[in-house]
Amino acid sequence: MQWLWLHYQLCYTTFIFLIFHDIHHISIYLLGDIAFTPIEVLIVTLILHRLLEHRDKKQTLEKLNMVIGSFFSEVGEELLTYFSDNDPDLKEIRKNLIVNNNWDDREFKNAHKILKNYNYHVKINSDNIKELKEFLNSESPFILRLMENPALLEHEKFTGLLRAISHLSEELMKRKDIDNLPQSDIDHISGDIVRVYERLVSEWLDYMMYLKNNYPYLFSLAMRSNPFDLTSEIIVK
Repeated sequence: MQWLWLHYQLCYTTFIFLIFHDIHHISIYLLGDIAFTPIEVLIVTLILHRLLEHRDKKQTLEKLNMVIGSFFSEVGEELLTYFSDNDPDLKEIRKNLIVNNNWDDREFKNAHKILKNYNYHVKINSDNIKELKEFLNSESPFILRLMENPALLEHEKFTGLLRAISHLSEELMKRKDIDNLPQSDIDHISGDIVRVYERLVSEWLDYMMYLKNNYPYLFSLAMRSNPFDLTSEIIVK
């Protein structure tokens, strides 16, 4: 790059000389320019590196959120509906999860702050455990493909959520007789469910903020299918 820049300067100086024929001032300009060429090249190189780095990060973020969007469409929203429908204390935080067009980054951060102090709980029994087991079993190939996606390697939070879901699915698959589980085992499963529930809500909020800031039309659909909003409707009225 340095030699290309120097070649450009020599060509430019020759052109100026042919027009003005002032070798003295042109020589001073050329020597000064050559002296600072390494610094200029370094600055240009750093700027180009930053621009390329920013572009790569943006592309990675785009790919990552496309994967996360697929997850919520296929699995996440259904799980949130299941957990929230069986959360006896949801009324304590429901209003903090009714995301709308007026929310800004501060509102999302405040929701995260409130949820950190929330005691997540899901009331389960043999019937809804079997329902959850069947759903996770049907979606296990999809979850496995997500975990194999290289785009997720740098997103530890989302990967942790997938790992928690995979663990819950495995726990349920190994239990053949759901109807006769002792209370101690139900409590154990409840702990695994709460782990998924807590991480899922946090990831959902992050994804909603991303849509709000970048894709209003996708955010509109996400609002109309909000699993925490009892008044939400897909049909636009």
